[in-house]
Amino acid sequence: MTSIDALEPASAGQASAGQAGMEPAGDRRSFAGFRQRMTRGVRHDAVLATVERDAVIGPPFLFMTVMSAGVAILGLLQSSPAVVIGAMLISPLMGPILGLGFGLALFDSALLRRALMALAAGIALAVSFAALVVLMSPLTEVTPEIAARTRPNLFDLIVAMLSGLAAAYALIRGLSGTLVGVGIAVAVMPPLATVGFGLATGNMAIAGGAAFLFFTNLMAISLSAAALARLYRFGHKLSERQTWLQAGLIVAVFAGLSVPLGLSLGRIAQEAVAARQIRDAIAAEFADKARIAQLAIDHDSRPLRVSATVFTPELRTDAASRAEAAITARLGYPVDVALDQVRVGSGAPDAAQLAAARAEAAESAEQQVRAQLALVAGAPPEALLVDPQRRVARARAALLPGATLAAYQMLEARAAAALPGWTVIMAPPVDALPALTDAPLDEQADALALIAWASARLERPVRVAGEGADALAARLAERGAEVEQGAMSGALRLGWAGDMDTGAGSPGPK
Repeated sequence: MTSIDALEPASAGQASAGQAGMEPAGDRRSFAGFRQRMTRGVRHDAVLATVERDAVIGPPFLFMTVMSAGVAILGLLQSSPAVVIGAMLISPLMGPILGLGFGLALFDSALLRRALMALAAGIALAVSFAALVVLMSPLTEVTPEIAARTRPNLFDLIVAMLSGLAAAYALIRGLSGTLVGVGIAVAVMPPLATVGFGLATGNMAIAGGAAFLFFTNLMAISLSAAALARLYRFGHKLSERQTWLQAGLIVAVFAGLSVPLGLSLGRIAQEAVAARQIRDAIAAEFADKARIAQLAIDHDSRPLRVSATVFTPELRTDAASRAEAAITARLGYPVDVALDQVRVGSGAPDAAQLAAARAEAAESAEQQVRAQLALVAGAPPEALLVDPQRRVARARAALLPGATLAAYQMLEARAAAALPGWTVIMAPPVDALPALTDAPLDEQADALALIAWASARLERPVRVAGEGADALAARLAERGAEVEQGAMSGALRLGWAGDMDTGAGSPGPK
């Protein structure tokens, strides 16, 4: 543990003697004097006591972590920025993160150990509680608030760096009110809640992106705090070797994070440019008074899928094909354009007219979705659940004689292809699961994926029992299936939970 005496400001002469390098003595004295004046009035012992108090595990820390995680995941599921901000304000994780930074600045192994233990406990508790809330919630769609925390970029690193400097400065100078603003500026709890969402829904892309965002914030805040703490003479009696080691670690981490985050920012910029070109190409096919709304672009699909609603005084029958050709020429790769044209008055559309047109377009789009999905699912349109805001459509497929689970999965894929920009979830009728063969599980990926798909769509667990059930259960869980494991004795059996007790399960590999 670094003693409090070691944290007291040294004299100008002592500071000058501790400086490394070949700079002139006058420059060294000038810099030492600057640091002496800068640290005047700083109570190093009180600051360190605050850091140590906030970087330990205790009932208040654990309780506030659970509360913050709960508020964060509910705000994310509702896509409510105000609720998410509330979670940022009550999160206690900033204490251990700053403790990590000050522990590095002081080379204090005890403080580092306490901060890391508190962080590990807080992370595990927050992710677990958020995942539990998601498993109990009927809302499992990816909202804009969730999606916003899955693609960290270089700007996130810069924000975290500046926030870390601000947090350390506020702590050192006793500006407790500023720490509230820092908590809002850089979010540490919402990314953890998003990780819990990804794990609970089996979406590893979301979980991985959010985990990287949290790691970026954690490293940037703690290392920035360490750098500012050294500037304020915390750990000023460390050796030259320790100082260079600190500097090397900070530079290496920031450089390592900058590469993938910079590439991510570049891709986001490319998508923004492509979106502007797509909007311009669509607008060029209509009159000047036309308005484009609800532009949706799926950048991950090939061909690129584009859908939009256009409010126009004059309908153009060939607008979609012409826009498709123009966009393909501009971007250099194929696109698939779907336009929904809504006629409005020939005069300049005022707010009321546009609002009415948008409502009419939304109702028309919902009716079209219901009609197309009802046709594929074989269910009446009024029995479908359609969310126009999230663009999610749910249906329970009608029983088709002789149809297997694979056939229903193909029907869902066909419906999704017919509704670009929409997420289609089609639950099949309850049917026996496909039997597995004697081949290794790695060679039966399609069958395992089909079983996991059926489990997710029906929201019903799969039960496995018999010899080798643990390996089969692990493979199904990896693909997002909810699995219950039975006895490990006897032949391997696979079926719906509840059915196997009656002997209705399917045999596993023979």
